[in-house]
Amino acid sequence: METKIEPSGGKEDRRSRCKGWWWWWFFVFVFGVLVVALAVVTILRHYFHSRPSSGVPSHPGDVAEEYVNALGIAMQFFDVQKSGKLVNNRIAWRGDSGLEDGRQAGVDLSKGMYDAGDLMKFGFPMAFTATVLSWAILEYGDQMDAVRQLDHAHDSLKWITDYLINAHVSQNVLYIQVGDPKIDHDCWERPETTTEKRPLTQVNVSFPGTEVAAETAAAMASASMVFRKLNSTYSGLLLNHAQQLFAFADTYRGSYSISIPQLQQFYNSSGYGDELLWAASWLYLATEDRSYLRYVTVGNGRIFANWGTPSWFSWDDKYPGVQVLLSRINFFGAKETSVSENVGLQKYRETAEMMICRLLPDSATATSSRTESGLIWVTEWNSLLHPVASAFLTVLYSDYMLTSRTPVLYCSGKSYKPADLREFAISQVDYVLGKNPVKLSYLVGYGIRYPQYVHHRGSSIPINATTGCQDGFKWLHSPDPNPNVAAGAVVGGPFLNETYIDSRKSSTHAEPSTYNSALLVGLLSGLVSRSSVPKSFV
Repeated sequence: METKIEPSGGKEDRRSRCKGWWWWWFFVFVFGVLVVALAVVTILRHYFHSRPSSGVPSHPGDVAEEYVNALGIAMQFFDVQKSGKLVNNRIAWRGDSGLEDGRQAGVDLSKGMYDAGDLMKFGFPMAFTATVLSWAILEYGDQMDAVRQLDHAHDSLKWITDYLINAHVSQNVLYIQVGDPKIDHDCWERPETTTEKRPLTQVNVSFPGTEVAAETAAAMASASMVFRKLNSTYSGLLLNHAQQLFAFADTYRGSYSISIPQLQQFYNSSGYGDELLWAASWLYLATEDRSYLRYVTVGNGRIFANWGTPSWFSWDDKYPGVQVLLSRINFFGAKETSVSENVGLQKYRETAEMMICRLLPDSATATSSRTESGLIWVTEWNSLLHPVASAFLTVLYSDYMLTSRTPVLYCSGKSYKPADLREFAISQVDYVLGKNPVKLSYLVGYGIRYPQYVHHRGSSIPINATTGCQDGFKWLHSPDPNPNVAAGAVVGGPFLNETYIDSRKSSTHAEPSTYNSALLVGLLSGLVSRSSVPKSFV
């Protein structure tokens, strides 16, 4: 009888070994699935994190492309507004203009920028434009440089400061206006072809203008820091003018709206205390001279500062700007400050935070001055001024918190992180760029839909038109869209009910201004990427 000899282990051994192999292959399969799943999650996470949500870069150095594009367009409006002999002109439909400005007084006032849709040069808002643009460069110059806008910003700023230097003809004399608003507004013509008289207006010891002199001092002091490494001689010249103008403004106190009553119709001033504090703050940052710090804290804080009373930042009201700017000093420290100076700085910071708390929509002290969609809305004329200005200050404050590693601020006991402040700023700029009920970009040249009938002489008149002063009004009333795109113009803005009438005849809603663009440039520069701000400008 044949006997079957089994290999060592026999039948039961084979079953046991097969069972072991099954568990091994199961483990390999599960492990493989987990590896693939982890890889997919990693890829998806990288994909979504590399794409900004609502324009917010997710990591330091990431770039929000929509804000980069908007910034490049916004910068163009400074070229649209330039007066004088143009150099490297970027706007095809613009040419040399204002070449005779100031000649009757032996002063070259050909440069500078036209204020809005007219051909006036108003020194008060023009200087504010320069101060804001300087501030933006000082805080966000690295971001501007990364997206190739810094040189453009330097050029635009210097075009204004060259004008301001020439306008300050002696220690106590400053030319503050070129043109007569009545003469100017009785005409509708291109700046390149105008032949109307352009009288000059100045402030001096007999007719003081503290607010405009101080604002010009702020512009020059801030710009001196911008140009310090680029051109030390020019920087020193700006600083010298700034110090002289501040001394003039402070010594001969008086509002230009009172000294020269005929100026009240355009850019009427509500007071000069804020501009004195604004100028002294910039001079302290530019010089580190403690006398300027004492001026804004111990010397004049109780008199002028309006501590505990937040307001709206604009060409007329610098208080919120002062509060945020001096908060920067409080965040990052000042050299050898006294107890009383630190107390003053803290009061500015507290008021700045009161202002921020008003802006945050779910704060207990949130302002009701906003549209149903959340846009800050304070005045019908130039309604976009306040939301853009408020958002600019808010993103600055957010970055001060981040850079100083301040985790939260408190609004009536509720905490807010820097990201919450940034989210508010984004909500405002996104509204301007087209995320609004009418789906219209209020930045001309950006997006699919933007205003076509901008209240702007040069934009509305064909480059080959032969019309003059009076017959040029046919272009104001023309049913056709503007033949020239005023790229970078931020129009006045919507009604409170969030509608907008695209009409060239409405200066209230359709007219752009140079300072609106400066504020938007600052805001966009702060949002193009996440990064810290410098702790010192010196």
